[in-house]
Order: sequence, then structure tokens, then C-alpha cells
Amino acid sequence: MAQEGKPPESGSSDAPTDVAPPKDAGDAPPSSLSADAQKDQQVEDAKARVAAAKEAAQKAAAPGAPKAPVKKKDEGPKPSDAGNHPLVKKLKEKFGEAVLEASEFLGQLSIVVDAAQIVEVCESLRDDAETPFNYLSDLTCVHYPDNKAAPFEVVYQLYSISKNERVRLKIDANEKGVDSVTSVWPSADWLEREVYDLFGVVFLNHPDLRRILLPPDWEGHPLRKDYPLEFVENRWTENHLPEFTDVQKEQLEQRRAYGLEILSVPQEREVRNLFRSGKEVMPKDK
Repeated sequence: MAQEGKPPESGSSDAPTDVAPPKDAGDAPPSSLSADAQKDQQVEDAKARVAAAKEAAQKAAAPGAPKAPVKKKDEGPKPSDAGNHPLVKKLKEKFGEAVLEASEFLGQLSIVVDAAQIVEVCESLRDDAETPFNYLSDLTCVHYPDNKAAPFEVVYQLYSISKNERVRLKIDANEKGVDSVTSVWPSADWLEREVYDLFGVVFLNHPDLRRILLPPDWEGHPLRKDYPLEFVENRWTENHLPEFTDVQKEQLEQRRAYGLEILSVPQEREVRNLFRSGKEVMPKDK
């Protein structure tokens, strides 16, 4: 045994082993404690930013607080009078008061002429010796429902292939119609049919004026601004789609059970099933 008052010798079996101090049960590993501390710090930072933003908003809304100056928006280009344009002068010399208005915007020349002389004006521009506008690039229409006397504006986009110049002609039209320019440019045939189909403008002396995009018995003209914004084709669908046979009905039920009706059934038949079941296809805003 070791003597009293002396430390035990090294290697002695009776030497006490080193004992680590007891850990507190609430202490967490350093790694997890660091992660929690980082999360808490992020939350506090976010709260501080929100509080600072609220304080700044309250100061800005306080009475008498100076407001940030509003930058004035720069005015864009505006159309200018083109009465002195050489082409306009030439048309005025030939047609006089039939040339109603001329303007230029961003290098684009627009001339409003009397609808009664649209064919003569187009022939003159096509046969012009200096700048022959020998190509009708487009023919379209704009609807102004508030203008009761002439709610339509027919627009002709002309192009001179040899001179690389363009001019836009405009005429006012109503339900009585305007003269066709197919005698000047045969390409106006389908363009005028499209305007007739979608706007309802009648082109007099057209060789084959009938709908080109919609069925012949379609009601209304979809590109008019007073055209109803709802599924007006339901009536046409009901009148023209064939009835479902028993086999087709069974197939439809099976496809719907697997969510495949969109992949397998034409959209028109889905519309038909909707309105026959009494459901609103597109509920109107109250």
C-alpha cells in the first residue's frame, strides 16, 4: 500500500483514473448549437429589416414629409401634317377634294381619301410613272363603333417594289359597303373576303364575296368591338356536331375515368357536353 501522505507511484494499480467533469444535460453539440445560433441570427436580421422598412414607410407617409420628385415622362413623337409631301400634292392636283387628309408619323405616310374614288386613286398610284405602287401588301380594317355614320375604316398598305417606298390609304365605310379594288390588284380578293368575314364590310363588285375563315352560317363578325365576349359558337356546335353513339358515350366515360378526354376527344364535343348538361361554359361577370 502506498504510504500515507505520498502520491501513488506511477503504474500502481491503486492509482485513481482521470475522471472528466460531468456534462450538463442541456448542453448541445457545438455543431448543432452553431447552426441554431445562425438561424436565430437570420430571423433577427429579417425582423430588423421589416421594422426598418415599416419605419421608413411611416416617415414617408407622415404629413409634411417631402415627397420624391416625379420624373416627367418625355413626350413621344406625334403625327405631323403631310400636305406638302410630293405624293400628296400630286394626288390633290388630280383628285382635288377627294384627298381629305394626309399625315406622316415616323416616316410613314398616311392619306385619307374619299371612299367613292378609292378605285381611281389606287389605279393612279399603281400607274404612277415616278413611284409605281404595284404591290398591295395588306388590306385590313378598324372598327369605331361610336362613329355611327361610318363605323369602319378600311386600310390599304401599298408598296412600290422598284422605289422601295410605302404609302397607307384610308377610307371610311359603313354597312352600304365600298368598291372592291380587285380590278386594280387581284391579290385583294382574299384580303377583302377576310375583312368581310371578320368585320362585315361589303365590297361591291367583288368576284366572289363570301366568308373565308368562318362557316357560311356563322352569326356575327368576331373582330367587331361590339361582338359579345362569350362562347357564341355553342349554337353552331349544337347544330352541326353529330350525336354520340352508345359506344362513343362508353368510350368517353372510360377516358374521363383515366383523365384522357383531352387527349382523345375533340374539343368541340367537350363544349357540346358542357352546354347540354346545363353548365355555364363561360360565366358572365355580374
